[in-house]
Amino acid sequence: MTTRTEAAYPGRRPAAAARTESGKLWKKLWTDRYLYLLALPGMAFILLFDYVPMYGIVLAFQDYNPFAGILHSDWVGLAHFERLFKHPDFWLVLRNTMVISLLNLVLFFPTPIVLALLLNEIRLKWFQRSIQTIIYLPHFVSWVVICSLTITLMNSEGLVTQIVRALGFPNVQLLLDKQLFWGMITLQSIWKEAGWGTIIFLAALAGINPELYEAARVDGANRWHQMKSITIPALMSTVVVLLLLRIGHIMSLSFDQLYMMGNPMVSDVAEVFDTYVFKAGVLQGNFSFAAAVGLFKSAVGLVLILGSNYLAKKTSDNSLF
Repeated sequence: MTTRTEAAYPGRRPAAAARTESGKLWKKLWTDRYLYLLALPGMAFILLFDYVPMYGIVLAFQDYNPFAGILHSDWVGLAHFERLFKHPDFWLVLRNTMVISLLNLVLFFPTPIVLALLLNEIRLKWFQRSIQTIIYLPHFVSWVVICSLTITLMNSEGLVTQIVRALGFPNVQLLLDKQLFWGMITLQSIWKEAGWGTIIFLAALAGINPELYEAARVDGANRWHQMKSITIPALMSTVVVLLLLRIGHIMSLSFDQLYMMGNPMVSDVAEVFDTYVFKAGVLQGNFSFAAAVGLFKSAVGLVLILGSNYLAKKTSDNSLF
């Protein structure tokens, strides 16, 4: 029954409810204050280095002049995008970027999954931890060091080159062969990052209920059947999420790796958008053109991740959102 006060002042009840909800919110925030305090540096980092620089996107639509600044530079609209799409190297750079990314997607992405499954089957924990430590240590090595080692081992007098020549290939030049470049780049990425990627999948495997394996053993399932029926299905949600994120970054490759491994003899297969932006934009002082290329990469990545997420949602129960 509505009271006389509520009938006379109909807005007071919602206001009181709003104050109650606000009080609950502040109480919850105060209860978890230490968790939010721990998250504050990460949130500040993302805000400062990921969101604030997005203001610079307007450079892609300007003829940026460092002396005039962003606010006073001339507006040119889509001129830089037109220049990018009409540039004779655009399709070459797009092909190289897509091929290297697809090789990483097909060969590199499954490697951490396989390593995690193999490590999960090791029953000696000290041996498992030792192998895991060894394979993820390359992640902490700089690309400068890795590329320098590769060049030293594969130059005309390098150890690997001498071994290949001893096997019957006298005229081989590993670093100058266009046909070997994409495979070499992919193998470098696998060696450096595959071990580190296994950590995520091992963490997902650690969350599987051990009782599932016990029930499977009671039913007579061997190790292979347990992996096929329990382990792999339990990993699928993690695999799908990481695959979608990987697809979203398909236009972005390691600048350090490709810039150092590239040389004039393999430039036709080594030039990707990351190195192209540096050479055609930054080195020539054309920051607006560099911003336009970066915005194009981001737009393609957004379309890819939205499209793949839509397909994942339609075909399975796993998706990003």
